[in-house]
Amino acid sequence: MTARRAAIGGLGVVLLAAAALHATPATAAGGRHDVVTWAASADRVGDGAPDRGYRMVVHTSVGGSDLRIRLSNAFGDGPLTLDSSYVGVQKSGAELKRGSNRRLTFGGGHTVTIPAGEVAFSDALPGSLPAATNLVVSLHTPDAAGPATGHGMAMQTSYTSQGDHTGEESAAHWTDTTGSWFYLDAATVRTSAATGAVAALGDSITDGWQSTTDLNRRWPDYLARRLRQAATDVRGVANEGISGNKVLADGAGQSALNRLDRDVLSLPGVRTVFLFEGVNDIKAHTGVTADDMIAGYRRIIERAHAAGMCVVGATVGPFKGWSEWDAAAERVRQDVNAFVRGSGEFDAVTDVDRALRSPYDPSASCRSSTTATICTPTTRGCRRWPMPSTPRHSTAPTAPETRPTRRAPGREPSPAPRIRGARSTAPGACLTARPGGGPVVAGAGPRPR
Repeated sequence: MTARRAAIGGLGVVLLAAAALHATPATAAGGRHDVVTWAASADRVGDGAPDRGYRMVVHTSVGGSDLRIRLSNAFGDGPLTLDSSYVGVQKSGAELKRGSNRRLTFGGGHTVTIPAGEVAFSDALPGSLPAATNLVVSLHTPDAAGPATGHGMAMQTSYTSQGDHTGEESAAHWTDTTGSWFYLDAATVRTSAATGAVAALGDSITDGWQSTTDLNRRWPDYLARRLRQAATDVRGVANEGISGNKVLADGAGQSALNRLDRDVLSLPGVRTVFLFEGVNDIKAHTGVTADDMIAGYRRIIERAHAAGMCVVGATVGPFKGWSEWDAAAERVRQDVNAFVRGSGEFDAVTDVDRALRSPYDPSASCRSSTTATICTPTTRGCRRWPMPSTPRHSTAPTAPETRPTRRAPGREPSPAPRIRGARSTAPGACLTARPGGGPVVAGAGPRPR
């Protein structure tokens, strides 16, 4: 196994174990529901333009039927009108597979107007959509102006045109490229009621910084591939990372706290939130303390639990080598990580710090040859990521690579979170493998000490 595969593939095993949920029998017994198959956090992406076409490529995680897309005008200063919307399957570049391009409707009509600050779902499109499909969404804005909503660092080539060419499968009029997604922030499919999704709430590492454009090599992409191979009912993955994002303060996008409802809690079928950010708050030197960070984490945990979701916490990785590093920031990082590891307030913990830190200097990451000595899951040479701890109340078999979370003295365990759509949740149901499938952590290798 190459060092790169050990780094990224190892992370997939970590998150696979952390995100592996199964429905209670009451949930699994009946019907189907919508589950997010792709998502990207909405932000400001410059200004819109009249009579502009956008052809955007997104990669699905879970397969299903009855595709719906969610369009966002979250950051617009006036109503947004789209008069033509199509979805198809990519052949190459901006060209679509023959016969795949189909028109979407909104309330039965072809035109939708979205008020400022709002989102709109399309009507369900009959037919099936496989997992791991390069879905192409084509939109036309007849008179858009003012701030546009989208996702700036897509790590995916998309295309624009002058005029409405959304219904064309040819690439002839889609000659200009863009590295951003516009107005599109989620896609869902209908699948079995037992199927769920995980939302990755993070910063540049989650967003895919330094990964390879068009090859889907962000760590949530690797997670989606591992989930498809595992004995788990969690299949959907929503990447809600924004490069430079913070937990507490707006700046590079809205803070994790301010965007949690829109980017995570509102997504259909999400059962687990993977919270992996905090380094940008710490290295900004704005007076943020460990207590501030812990309070922010607690608010996210509380809100996610209230929505029936589990929360997996990740320690903050080392960043010595950046100009923002100093001893005071390192103390904050260590105190924050002590909370993540030892409080017992997360449903499970992945110790990114221990996996990435250098054996020679625990304040620095594992390779000094990477940019600013920071080793991320998208760079070469990292060691295998750690196994997550077993959640409180877990009744799942405990593999040698896992350990229980610790509770602070005197803290009694809270009831197991309630799964959305379920009448009850048995202890440990949040983070266990599907019955009969065996422990999903098997073969992951030893947890770094």
